[in-house]
Amino acid sequence: MKVLVPVKRVVDYNVKVRVKADQTGVDLANVKMSMNPFCEIAVEEAVRLKEKGIVTEIVAVSVGPAQAQETIRTALAMGADRGLLIQTDDDLEPLAVAKLLKAVIGEEAPSLVIMGKQAIDGDNNAVGQMLAALLDWPQATFASSIEIADDKAQVAREVDGGLQTLSIDLPAIVTADLRLNEPRYASLPNIMKAKKKPIDVKAPGDYGVDTAPRLKVLKVAEPPKRQGGAKVESAAELVMKLKTEAGVL
Repeated sequence: MKVLVPVKRVVDYNVKVRVKADQTGVDLANVKMSMNPFCEIAVEEAVRLKEKGIVTEIVAVSVGPAQAQETIRTALAMGADRGLLIQTDDDLEPLAVAKLLKAVIGEEAPSLVIMGKQAIDGDNNAVGQMLAALLDWPQATFASSIEIADDKAQVAREVDGGLQTLSIDLPAIVTADLRLNEPRYASLPNIMKAKKKPIDVKAPGDYGVDTAPRLKVLKVAEPPKRQGGAKVESAAELVMKLKTEAGVL
């Protein structure tokens, strides 16, 4: 059984994001980059399925600049078998990424795609659902547990009311939520082994996919700074401030 795991290179979650002076986007100069945390969870789940003997091969694929090979190497060090980079310096929209992944799936023919539910840079939460629609495959989003048996996946997913358990036929798309697992740290021997694992590099044009943007970013701005709190002497004063200053009553 082959599993495809898309991974994305994003600004490290510990970094305070800075907006460019011209408000055209986020300043990425000299900023630490790493694998999207939800993608790490997806890789970890694929590796755990391989350790159980359910999965035989894990392919990590990324869409991004040449530096995204480092992100793929991280996935390989965690336990993926080989990587594929669709190299582009453009910041592709979710639909373009979904179309490229569909083309890759057409070549690789995996039985399961496990991916992060969203990337922490764009927060679109769209690629997994778009990919399932393009492929006409069943999908289970926000997964907190995955069990594979008899060409089916039983997925517990987080919903507003609690947990919903779905049984879906394979091949399928599953998007990972935070509580699916705790990703491992790659050991030094595995990091060294990952350097010898193959990574194929292709271009979007190799798949004949139209990646032209359909959206235009008008402005990127930082959120307004929060004002400091204030103490009140009584409940009556609190009510007055909520009415006159906050305007919520």
